[in-house]
Amino acid sequence: MDLRQLRYFVMVANERNFTRAAERLHMAQPPLSRQIHQLEEELGQPLFDRAARPLRLTAMGHLFYEQACQVLDRVEQMRGMMTRAAGLEKRRFVIGFVASTIYARLPVLIRRFRALAPHVELVLVDLGSLEQIGALKEGRIDVGFGRIRFEDPAVRRAILREERLVAAVPATHPLAEATAPVPLARIAAEPQILYPNAHRPSYADQVLSLFHDSGLQPRVAHEVRELQIAVGMVAAEEGVCLVPESVQQARSEDVRYIEVAEPLTSPIIMSYRQGDTSRELAIMAAVVAKSYAEWGHKVAAAVQELAAGAAA
Repeated sequence: MDLRQLRYFVMVANERNFTRAAERLHMAQPPLSRQIHQLEEELGQPLFDRAARPLRLTAMGHLFYEQACQVLDRVEQMRGMMTRAAGLEKRRFVIGFVASTIYARLPVLIRRFRALAPHVELVLVDLGSLEQIGALKEGRIDVGFGRIRFEDPAVRRAILREERLVAAVPATHPLAEATAPVPLARIAAEPQILYPNAHRPSYADQVLSLFHDSGLQPRVAHEVRELQIAVGMVAAEEGVCLVPESVQQARSEDVRYIEVAEPLTSPIIMSYRQGDTSRELAIMAAVVAKSYAEWGHKVAAAVQELAAGAAA
């Protein structure tokens, strides 16, 4: 006995005619008759009085009809419940980010994404730029916001903008009183605090390259794990640190931020899997595109292309 046989039986009982029931079921009459006969053999009792015109149920048939209807109704209820549950189940979207992008308006982008996709479970993971490559390829994150340029055929990247760098110096340092941009050579003369100290190449290597490109050999005093520790070391008068200008939002009475004479920048890069056409990624791209245009930044072509999927 299976659900198909129950449906066949209920249809014949409702139509009180094998021919009409077969038409409603879009099948030939002989197979339908065989299924009902097999059901009766399994139950050991006839379900229809075939001598009656129109066809009618036997006493056993009436009892079986009530039970069959209850079973089929319950199956439909289960199907509807599961369909609704699947519709309400939250999709998951994981964002990897480097700490400095928190100051570069990433929280605004996250809030706007949540507003557009309230049923998406959003997960944030603090990952270095290099770590984001592996995480994207392994499916552990869906998009990454980092600062290091890299090439990988499985990962696409869009440079959102170039953020200007400033020097964080102790509030008690003579440089803190500077009223004009300070040459990089002057900053290189101070002990340098670099971050992060793992997963190289990293932002630390990017900073060192900026010094070396200018023919400077800075003295590295400390290499620390993360941005917040680096700023704390500056406050402790252990040295100076080149940081993205958005970090100035994290005000500290022990640290001053001064402009650098040279136009030093660090990119903000959005990375994602090659060929990813998910709705969530398209929504994030649309949020980035609209927000960056609102903030007066040029919107990368790759982001515009992704954002088009959110409107489709």
